[in-house]
Amino acid sequence: MNKIQIRRTVLTAVFTALIAAGAYAAVPVGPVPIVLTTLFVVLSGLLGGFRIGVFSVLIYLLLGILGLPVFAGGAGGFAVITGPTGGYLVGYLLSAAAAGLIFRPGKLNSSILMIFLVSLAALTAAAVIYIPGLFWLKLSLGLEWGKALKIGMLPFIPGDLIKTAAAVALSVPLKERFVSFLKAE
Repeated sequence: MNKIQIRRTVLTAVFTALIAAGAYAAVPVGPVPIVLTTLFVVLSGLLGGFRIGVFSVLIYLLLGILGLPVFAGGAGGFAVITGPTGGYLVGYLLSAAAAGLIFRPGKLNSSILMIFLVSLAALTAAAVIYIPGLFWLKLSLGLEWGKALKIGMLPFIPGDLIKTAAAVALSVPLKERFVSFLKAE
């Protein structure tokens, strides 16, 4: 294993651990809890890029499916994936992928352009979690779309905006450090 592969593996493990730790900061508000996990899912894609973000979430999901208590409130097992929140967990993959694909700043000369790009990526990443999340919540609980939106999205928008702002605030100054860390010396 070369130095770049080791560094990617380390970052993947760190983001997987942060995502799992974020699940313990859960506030139950019905069938879908408010969790800090989504912040770390978005950051894994923003700072680690597509590959590290997606692999971090995949490993997190596999650990949870295998029964480790990494899901919201310390839950684990395949039943969580098939339960009402399963779609949101799948949405984490879309979120990390979107963040990593959209926010690839390269050598941006404008900090305003970088802030715009990371904001777009973070907002998109936060929003795509709802696509499979709401669909599965509606299906698993037999809800009408209005009810699914009322309990599965609307209460989470203020928190998602705060987590998005935090992701942007962290990503702008840290992105270049992560890029440098992942380059071979």
